[in-house]
Amino acid sequence: MADQKEQSYANHVRTDVMFHQVLFPLAALCILLALWIVIKNFSLSSLELLLLAIALMLASLRVRAYATKLQDRIVRVEERLRLATLIPENLRARIPELSEGQLIALRFASDAEAPALVQRALNDKMSKDEIKKAIVNWRPDHFRV
Repeated sequence: MADQKEQSYANHVRTDVMFHQVLFPLAALCILLALWIVIKNFSLSSLELLLLAIALMLASLRVRAYATKLQDRIVRVEERLRLATLIPENLRARIPELSEGQLIALRFASDAEAPALVQRALNDKMSKDEIKKAIVNWRPDHFRV
């Protein structure tokens, strides 16, 4: 991981090359081509091709959504555990009040600044974007896509 560049709010968003630059464009192209075939030469088989292309696109989007949701669940568990060890006793009881978005954003906060940021997130009802912008010492997450 030494070759990984430092993360910040400006560059923390990552893309999955195989999905974003290969699978999704190919699925979109399949839909466009199948639609062109249906318009140019309508038949039952051309309509089936269009439906298959649409199904490919929907399946690829669902697979991506499932993977992202699973990552969110794992991050929430990790952050609850991490925060339980970092924040003061009186604040631990309030961990369940943190929203999914807040927990996911807090994963970028360093151990030193996490307790104060949790307090602010709870008191000020900060959004995930506000939390990320408030982080001074960014804790990178190079595994999330």
